[in-house]
Amino acid sequence: MRKLLATALCLTATAALSGCGATVQPSAQTDGNSAVTLTNCGRKVTYDKVPERVVTNDVGITELMFALGLEDRMAGFAMPDDKGDLTGVPWKDGYDKVKWLSKDQLTKENALDADADLVFAGWNYGFREDSGFTPEALKKLGIASYVLTESCRNGRTESARGIMPPLDALYADLTNLGKLFGVEQRAATLIAGFRKQIAEVRAKAPTGADRPKVFLYDSGQDQPFTSGRYAAPEQIISEAGGTNVMHDVQDSWTTVGWESVVRRDPDVIVICDYGDVSAEQKRKFLLSYAPLRDVSAVRNKRIFVLDYVDLVESPRNPSAVARLGAYLRTVAKER
Repeated sequence: MRKLLATALCLTATAALSGCGATVQPSAQTDGNSAVTLTNCGRKVTYDKVPERVVTNDVGITELMFALGLEDRMAGFAMPDDKGDLTGVPWKDGYDKVKWLSKDQLTKENALDADADLVFAGWNYGFREDSGFTPEALKKLGIASYVLTESCRNGRTESARGIMPPLDALYADLTNLGKLFGVEQRAATLIAGFRKQIAEVRAKAPTGADRPKVFLYDSGQDQPFTSGRYAAPEQIISEAGGTNVMHDVQDSWTTVGWESVVRRDPDVIVICDYGDVSAEQKRKFLLSYAPLRDVSAVRNKRIFVLDYVDLVESPRNPSAVARLGAYLRTVAKER
């Protein structure tokens, strides 16, 4: 499996904390039995007590819990095994400690078997109408839910997702989880570290016409799957010093047509690395696909690779901004 790029994120984001884990000490607000009310996806949600057996879906959501030192509050996680080598990540201890429940998406059976009292997932990150795995269905089973903010339905269409800028979604979830689990200071420290790291990249980023145009390529040959303005790549690209060519698409992750990519002529293509098709296979396809031959990124072979976990809401987003920022500064100088 591919090695995920962890770098020194743990040191950067948790400089004021000891290690990558934390002992959860309930605050006065969360003494274990007191109710906590949060705003999640625009709705007030009340939790009667601090969850003790949380089940998560996918790598980014799981690592949000680990980044807050909440592995002791987890009963397990579900995650496909195509997300890279997890032994070198900042939260290796969390992966070693928490049970891997399924190498597919979460199901009600997973949650019930784990005796879960909270499921932390998102729309198309576990929650989905077609299988009946929804917060409403879990509520009937006596299991609470928290919905990943990046995935919140925005009301424009039945399936369109995203209600706020992606990094704001990351900060909102860290703040909410900090309040729910009584680790507000750890959440605040993480957010402050992330903001500082991103501000440093922004200060060096190209401006105006020098900003490279960037297309995010997730997958697909007949039609590309990409990121609109509400998924994490939008702000990862913009904070790094580029412009997402699909900024006007009012959705998070969605399918577009190749003709729209050609028309917008990106200077750089960022590949999302995961799944059965390797980043190198995706690169070869892009460079050999005839309709793209005159696109600047293909003509100049400006293709940059980030891992899946870098490009979904996760505590690795700031590190992705820094790495992409360094690449885009080089591209800006060459143009």
